[in-house]
Amino acid sequence: MNRDSSMNASVDVAIIGAGPSGAVAAALLRKAGRSVLVLERQHFPRFSIGESLLPQSMAYLEEAGMLQAVVEAGFQYKNGAHFVYRDKASAYDFRDKHSAGWGTTYQVERAVFDDLLIRCAAEQGADVRFGHTVNAMKTGDAPVLDVTDEAGNAYQAHARFVLDASGFGRVLPRLLNLEAPTRMPTRAAIFTHVRDGIPVEAHDRNKITVAVQPEHRDVWYWMIPLANGRSSVGCVAEAAFLDVPEVEREAKLRVLIQSEPTLNRLIGQAPFLMPVRHIGGYSANVERLHGPGFALLGNAGEVLDPVFSSGVTIALRSAHLAVGTLLRVLNGEDVDWQSAYDMPLRKGIDTFRAFVERWYSGELQDIIFYPQQTAMIRRMISAVLAGYAWDESNPYVAEPGRRLNALHEVCRG
Repeated sequence: MNRDSSMNASVDVAIIGAGPSGAVAAALLRKAGRSVLVLERQHFPRFSIGESLLPQSMAYLEEAGMLQAVVEAGFQYKNGAHFVYRDKASAYDFRDKHSAGWGTTYQVERAVFDDLLIRCAAEQGADVRFGHTVNAMKTGDAPVLDVTDEAGNAYQAHARFVLDASGFGRVLPRLLNLEAPTRMPTRAAIFTHVRDGIPVEAHDRNKITVAVQPEHRDVWYWMIPLANGRSSVGCVAEAAFLDVPEVEREAKLRVLIQSEPTLNRLIGQAPFLMPVRHIGGYSANVERLHGPGFALLGNAGEVLDPVFSSGVTIALRSAHLAVGTLLRVLNGEDVDWQSAYDMPLRKGIDTFRAFVERWYSGELQDIIFYPQQTAMIRRMISAVLAGYAWDESNPYVAEPGRRLNALHEVCRG
């Protein structure tokens, strides 16, 4: 390893990871006139899962100065979600919701989307370094990161504060021993892209499809129409259910798709466009979302479940909250990160968690497929599904567990 002091950096904020939360945080900090260094281990564009955005995300992209680039990129338009289980179906239009704000968004190929966002941040003046790995961190009032590039050159990045936006890489949770047990069961997903060839009149491409396996209500599928006739398709289940050798994944996913009537009709024989991938044990938690000189954003903190596409929304919300808090700190205020950042962020995460837990128990499925749900309650549920999990004017955000339990009792009759 070579020590290269010429690469040393001294900035207001160092950000680990160039995914959506890192890019938006960098742009918001640059908008406030702060110097920013973004350190990304990989090179972009690179594949990532989580292709279905929620409308709440649009407000953060707009504030970060990225909205025009996203709108003009040609991504698949999205306005809702379509749920199916056997002969039951229920569609939610996110424009018809309790909360004010965006009701539409996009379904994106994340390689293109993530690259677009970090390029926007770089254009706004962020110093973005791809192929650079953070190996250690000294915490405190003047954090120092030990970094190496791909050539083995080592250097240090000095910052007034560090934001960890490393997502599933979870850099600081690993380096600082912040990992904590998750309350979510160990689940896995297998997924790919297909050439769907679905006729326009046969399916609403403006909505993600969430399909429940007919014989196993805790097994579900996503089908996310993308631009150019592609769709992302995957299956989520308890890890053991999908535990097959890599060479058998394609056959496993094909059989699973063909066992669900709606997906079988739409893409049962559609050719796979890439090897079937597997991700498991993705649910994770940490002891705290902040510490001396650092804060964790998005999936670097807590990871829930893909069923309601909440990942990018939580990531962008965390970036927005953290930057707002951090700017106060950099301006000399004495800020309590627990009350200003941790608790407000976890409020929305806990709302999503209440919905996720009741999805797998079957209670939320009963609610979604209940044929006599009132328009007002549907609008409240729609708002959460659209990402407005922090709007406490919505009873299903203010008291998600109690309200969902009571609603389920009504649905059971």
